[in-house]
Order: sequence, then C-alpha cells, then structure tokens
Amino acid sequence: MPYFKLFETEEVPAVTYLHIYECDKFSIGIFCLPPSAVIPLHNHPNMTVFSKLLFGSMHIKSYDWVSDTPITQPLHPERRLAKVHIDSDFTAPCEPSILFPAAGGNMHCFTAITPCAVLDVLGPPYSDSEGRHCTYYNTLPFTSYPGAGDLGIFPEEELEKYAWLEEREKPDEFVVVGAVYRGPRVTGP
Repeated sequence: MPYFKLFETEEVPAVTYLHIYECDKFSIGIFCLPPSAVIPLHNHPNMTVFSKLLFGSMHIKSYDWVSDTPITQPLHPERRLAKVHIDSDFTAPCEPSILFPAAGGNMHCFTAITPCAVLDVLGPPYSDSEGRHCTYYNTLPFTSYPGAGDLGIFPEEELEKYAWLEEREKPDEFVVVGAVYRGPRVTGP
C-alpha cells in the first residue's frame, strides 16, 4: 500500500488520513503511518476518543492534566502541569484505548515503529466553531522548573511521570495527506 512507503527525499514521513464518515455526533477515520512517522502531541478538548491499532507497532505517549496541584510557573503561566498516562510500545493485535475529556490520556502522541494504521472514532468531532479545536504541545520535564523537585509535592520516584505542557502551533514538519477511503460505505442514522 502506498500510504506506508518511505521516500528517500522525505526527512519526516507524511501521515495519510482516510476519512470514513462524519456527522455532528462523531467522526471515523484511519491514520496510516509509515515507519518513524509521528503524530505530534495534541489534545481532544471535550471529546471522547476510541483508538484501535489495526496493524503494526507504535509508541504511544499520553498525558492528562494535573488539576489539583498548586504548582504554577510565574514566569511562564502558559505552561501547565500534566501527568504521563501511558508511555509504551504497542503491537497489533492489542486492546483499544479510550480517551475521555478529562482522563485516559486525552493528550497523546503516536510514533510509528513499523508501518501501522490506527482507527480513530471521535465523539463529538473537532469543531472550531464549538470550541473543539486541535491544540499541539511542547513538553518540558517537570524538573526543568527551578526548584520543582524540592517542592516535595510528588515523591522523588514519581517526578519523571510529570511534565510541563506548553501550547504551540502545528509543527511545520507534521504533514497529513488525505486519501480516498475505498472500504465498505458507511452511512448515518
């Protein structure tokens, strides 16, 4: 399949998206990633996401916001503390993941280890007009904030499970190419 080929001229491989169906309640699509392709860290505001690795292997790292912490960065109020939910490699067949609006790793990043495909069902779908737009993030280690490890809020052995997330523009190197879905027709209610 052409979606999974790496071309020698590509520094960062493009991701192909096969749009299957969308209505005002949900959307369905498949992301096809060639080896080493990355879907950068992004969120799903006020959305529930069902993801299923259809084939191949990928690394998934996901975060949830830490909402009950008094820690702020006075010099960088745009940075928000998050806790790692998942940081593992997955190989199909494996269990699906479900991301909820406030739990389950609502912000995640996918990195293809081998050619792989992920089925995504988003409910409701992204909608700028309804405040559900995709935001991308940079990560900074929790301990990058001077004195963070000395605050004693988290046990020393858990510090690596936390990170500061900072909003960013969509990375220029992240390219998604649309392709025609040629599978069975999906119709709505």
